Amino acid sequence: MLVLTAIAVVRMRSLFAIAMLSGVFSLLSALLFVTMDAVDVAFTEAAVGAGISTVLVLGTLALTSRFEKPTKRSPMVPLFVVLVTGAALIYGTLDMPNFGSPDAPVQTHVGPDYLERSVEEIDIPNVVTSILASYRGYDTLGETAVVFTAGIGVLLLISGLRLRRRRDDEDEDESEEV
Repeated sequence: MLVLTAIAVVRMRSLFAIAMLSGVFSLLSALLFVTMDAVDVAFTEAAVGAGISTVLVLGTLALTSRFEKPTKRSPMVPLFVVLVTGAALIYGTLDMPNFGSPDAPVQTHVGPDYLERSVEEIDIPNVVTSILASYRGYDTLGETAVVFTAGIGVLLLISGLRLRRRRDDEDEDESEEV
């Protein structure tokens, strides 16, 4: 379903349909994360990817045109870059252990270490909470700061477009009066 949704996004020309399909893609990604037992990541993907991002894209879409303008350039160079990047990413995953493998380094070293020391060091009985709140506290704070900064940036862009449209409308009204 993710691949079909991605192909549909690439083939569409209606920006509204693309915005909606992007939200669907984020929800499908969240479902994939849930099946991989990464519920915290799934929750973030659903909230940010499908929720906030879709609302911001629709808000921006209200200030722009509804359809994509046809491009005059050849799509071969971007296609080549995407294929080379995809091949490099696939090549980089060939040495990884299978998903959920008990021989993976995270299962033999990192996981048991967290399980053993977490209750003693943090004194929180839920290991996942202690990892997110203490061991990865700065990382979580950084992620929150990035999402907040991106949201503020988009809101500033949208407000700038609104002001420019108002000025253009006022200029048109003045030119009609003359």
